[in-house]
Amino acid sequence: MTDSTLADEHLSDGVPLWMPSSQSISETLIDRFRRRLGLVDTSELSEWSVSSPNEFWTECWAEVGLGPAPDGPAVELGERLRDARFFPAARLNAAEVILAGREAAADAEMLISRDELGRRDVWTRRAVRNEVAAVAAALRGNGVSVGDRVAAWMPNIAETIVVMLAATSIGAVFSSTSPDFGADGVLDRFGQIEPVVLVAAASYCYGGKVIDCIDRLDEIAAGLPSLRRIVVCGNTAPEEWVDQIGSIEKAVTWDDWIGSHRDAELTFEQLPFDHPWTILYSSGTTGVPKCIVHRAGGVLLQHLKEHQFHNDIRPGDRVMYYTTCGWMMWNWLASVPASGATAVLYDGSPFHPGPSTLFALATEERLTFLGVSAKFIDSVAKSGYRPVDHHDLSELRTMASTGSPLSAEAFRWVYEAVAPDIHLASISGGTDLCGCFVGGDPTRPVFAGEIQGRALGMAVDVWTDAATSSPPGARGELVCTQPFPSMPLQFFGDDGTRYDAAYFERFDGVWAQGDFASWTPAGGIVIHGRSDTTLNPGGVRIGTAEIYRQVEQIPSVIESLVFGQEFDGDVRIVLLVRLADGDVLTDELVAEIRARIRTGCTPRHVPARVIAVEDLPRTRSGKLAELAVSDIVNGRPVRNTTALANPESLEAIAAAQELRT
Repeated sequence: MTDSTLADEHLSDGVPLWMPSSQSISETLIDRFRRRLGLVDTSELSEWSVSSPNEFWTECWAEVGLGPAPDGPAVELGERLRDARFFPAARLNAAEVILAGREAAADAEMLISRDELGRRDVWTRRAVRNEVAAVAAALRGNGVSVGDRVAAWMPNIAETIVVMLAATSIGAVFSSTSPDFGADGVLDRFGQIEPVVLVAAASYCYGGKVIDCIDRLDEIAAGLPSLRRIVVCGNTAPEEWVDQIGSIEKAVTWDDWIGSHRDAELTFEQLPFDHPWTILYSSGTTGVPKCIVHRAGGVLLQHLKEHQFHNDIRPGDRVMYYTTCGWMMWNWLASVPASGATAVLYDGSPFHPGPSTLFALATEERLTFLGVSAKFIDSVAKSGYRPVDHHDLSELRTMASTGSPLSAEAFRWVYEAVAPDIHLASISGGTDLCGCFVGGDPTRPVFAGEIQGRALGMAVDVWTDAATSSPPGARGELVCTQPFPSMPLQFFGDDGTRYDAAYFERFDGVWAQGDFASWTPAGGIVIHGRSDTTLNPGGVRIGTAEIYRQVEQIPSVIESLVFGQEFDGDVRIVLLVRLADGDVLTDELVAEIRARIRTGCTPRHVPARVIAVEDLPRTRSGKLAELAVSDIVNGRPVRNTTALANPESLEAIAAAQELRT
């Protein structure tokens, strides 16, 4: 039995967990859009959005609050899918759109910043705008201009969004990563894009601890010779950190950096739709992470569409997605104010001091939208905690889940233990597009284990190996057969070769996302996990090469292979190691391996299992066969075993007892 004909064990029993009322449907933004266009329902809207892309994207531009659509076509096709250009005549600035908001007053709350220590900072739109003006002036004072890169090694706090908006306002390209990355992880990313300014946290909080960043900042600064200025944001650090940065060349405090620019006037560079906005990082299986350059207009338009139509985010709503600045959902959250809503930020562990943390925050902040990872939902469910018994979540209309497939059991738990009358929007996309291929629809029923359908304007399908559509219930490759606005502009430093290989090599001229998926009889879709070897625990994409670079610095480890094992409703990281002759995998060596990975990468990279093996499978050209290991362990057919020099090693790995617990 091949993957393309594998029976789908995730199909629901056909009984919806939730049905929106006729009144709630009529109040949604997507239904208002549908009615204006004179279409029967959102299924017809979805079909029309793909069959008439020029008309759809033109109408979408106006409906989401961007004003009259620019003159000329919405889409200009090229020879290849990736050559398409959207709104070639448009000029805009994403920061200007986000700061203005839809139907938003200057004194309305734009950002609310919360953390584990109990701090709560409220930023009005006027306050954010003033701070952005000061930071933009400081950036210009450091010689930053259009196209320069500005990097942030920061937690999810208001200042990070301020830096992004300031860089965007002057046409600089912004990039961020989380402070839980070690120096190697930061340099693997920022070292490629050569930022001219780095904004860094002195510390961040997690799990009841304040974790210092200054000790890593010196090494990071030394590894980024392109920097003209390093700005240290105090956040939770004690006063001593101010003295510590004195030894770091080019470093200055946030207040000293912008102090003389407090009265600066804010202006916005009017830039082409395809001007680069952000650089995100998508780890491959070899080499350093790929630097994905995203276009401003395309990502902004996608986000507005997803916020308003698929998640029904309205002016005055209060929206939180639990995320770090190293995940694309941070960028998604940062653009929420463009829809007139308040973005609620949280710095810390979602489980400190216990599983009630985010639900208590949802009650306190009167959230209308709460986004989390599938792993978070599963962990709270396993803890036995029932938010419905402890919190008033009556304001919450939508709960979203992404990062990994949400199981049918987790769907049911949300309706039983969180809120019985809520739109549970399971969504899926990627860092690659900084948005969603498939997601929620607040006008349609929710079935256990199913994403409700494809996102508007996205020609999503599930294909067999023969490039034909898979029937419902059969797994295949998730593809997109038409261009979409947030296709990456490029990979930084790439001539197009790596870009094409990443998305268009699987099927010539068609975007292949690297996910296994299947349609359902109800018209929904199920994502079964990655079809390539990129790891994705808890929504954080991890390249195997990042782990290898750390592990293989340990003398006892000759070589290693890492993969994701589908286990207990999620994906866990398993590390196989081949040790030097005479060495054994002791508890001490396992601890050393995990510590090395935690320090050099992030805590999310740390494997759940470390297993010693006699041999690792490799191709005849000598490359480790990661996908073959992932396939055999996860019960999928191993493709092209004839390409392996030692296929017998696979059976030994699959038989390892450690994979059963």
